[in-house]
Amino acid sequence: MTGPMLAVGRVAKTHGVRGEVVVDVRTDSPELRFAPGVVLGVQRRGKAGPDTLTVTAARPHAGRLLVRFESVDGMDAAEQLRGVTLTVRADELEATDDPDEFHDHQLEGLRVVLPTGDEVGVVREVLHTPGGELLSVRTPDDAERLVPFVTEIVPEIDLAAGRVVVDPPEGLLSDY
Repeated sequence: MTGPMLAVGRVAKTHGVRGEVVVDVRTDSPELRFAPGVVLGVQRRGKAGPDTLTVTAARPHAGRLLVRFESVDGMDAAEQLRGVTLTVRADELEATDDPDEFHDHQLEGLRVVLPTGDEVGVVREVLHTPGGELLSVRTPDDAERLVPFVTEIVPEIDLAAGRVVVDPPEGLLSDY
């Protein structure tokens, strides 16, 4: 797989003895990303293994997905996938019709400004947490600020201008 890779899921743990894994979904289209026959990229830290995996089955389970991959037979093989990030190429994603919906890669690198126009920093990444999405913002002094990605705090995203407007509650960006 070539081109920018975007996370669509992360293997949390094994499930059962037949090679299924529990996947934390990081996409709004799990029915497309985890359909049988889909080939996903694999990003791992410090472990050897395949660069891609082909989905053979997926089903919902307790807010996550149970997924089976070709050539992953048994609990030992599935355990080797624990912690890997599953990816697709950015050019494989469909454009969204919703003007208030964005892919992570569209936000990364955008300038972050206050409603006054004062610079806050740059969006480093979008973090998907159980409590919701956060924008990881790198400030000019190389600090990280986490900004809840909700309309009340992030009222405007202008992709054409390359900026995100944040209107933080007092104390969120303690230096500003």
